[in-house]
Amino acid sequence: MSEEKILLSEVRSWNASEIVDLYRTGGWWEMGWSSDNIAHIIRGSFVFVIAHDENNHAIGMGRIIADGASDGYIQDLVVFPEYRGRGIGGRIAHTLRLLGLAHGLSWIGLIAAPGKEQFYTRAGFTEMKNMTPMLFENEKD
Repeated sequence: MSEEKILLSEVRSWNASEIVDLYRTGGWWEMGWSSDNIAHIIRGSFVFVIAHDENNHAIGMGRIIADGASDGYIQDLVVFPEYRGRGIGGRIAHTLRLLGLAHGLSWIGLIAAPGKEQFYTRAGFTEMKNMTPMLFENEKD
């Protein structure tokens, strides 16, 4: 049996339920959030890449948020577990990097989840020495 062909596409829209499933796989989507936000997330991204099969079913994704002039950040790179280990995540990271550069970005950063540093090193990224990721979490009253 031949290997399934996986395609990568830069998109401005996609099936919201498939994207929600990918976000849930990454642990980034809470129950109760509206899938209506997906269209805004995709359109609001500088670059949004989908890895999909020949039937256009999403199996992975990644995106860049950016200022459009120089700096960008890769976010939300995830592949469904049953497709991992095939180089798809690396292809997504590579494609995001190339598209970011092609669209004028000169600096592309990211925050690697613990244990994923080697994945991003293989994708061409290096640790930012003497930097500490920070987060502001809006407290709800």
